[in-house]
Amino acid sequence: MKGIALILPLVAMLGGCIDIPQVSKRGQVRQSTQVVTPRPEARQCLAELGATRASFTPVPDKYFGGGCSTVNSVRLAALRSDTDVLGISNLGPVTCPLANTFANWARFGVDRAARQLLGSPLARIETMGSYNCRTVAGTSRLSAHATANAIDVSAFVLEDGRRISVIGDWNSADPTERDFLRIVHKSACKRFGTVLGPNYNAAHRDHFHLEFGGSSFCR
Repeated sequence: MKGIALILPLVAMLGGCIDIPQVSKRGQVRQSTQVVTPRPEARQCLAELGATRASFTPVPDKYFGGGCSTVNSVRLAALRSDTDVLGISNLGPVTCPLANTFANWARFGVDRAARQLLGSPLARIETMGSYNCRTVAGTSRLSAHATANAIDVSAFVLEDGRRISVIGDWNSADPTERDFLRIVHKSACKRFGTVLGPNYNAAHRDHFHLEFGGSSFCR
């Protein structure tokens, strides 16, 4: 009896040390509370993005369920051209590799085309967003937006005030504006894995879908 009396308090003490998993009442987002050192490839990507002189903030990895997540992602506040700051509107989290590709496309593919064809530097890129936990329309396959790996670009604003939009100027009466949009679309096809625009289908009549990685597909 004396041995049992000694064991029972010990069991109670050990029980207090056992870490029992707790189920989140929210059940929507799982986010680590630990400080995690980024993997080498992630650190390399952030360093490359910093070299573009983009303004950005790394965001914690989040898993939303159903295959949706924002992992190795950043929030872009601004990009850089050869000489100026480039604004961005309506953009949520994007993966670091996508942000890097987007930053270089904006500088070398868009701003330089705007200067050469339209006679004015680029001031801002307008988007329809990035992360969105959804499937590809008409399918059960997750969209690249569900992992923050795609950006939808809707328009380009120049320093002289002109706004060149995909929906309004893809078939513009001004041949220079038409050429500009086709050139920046073609430039995107050289950098991103998948690029979809008005020639693809009606769902893309108002934007360019820019997706990082995967097989090369340009339409």
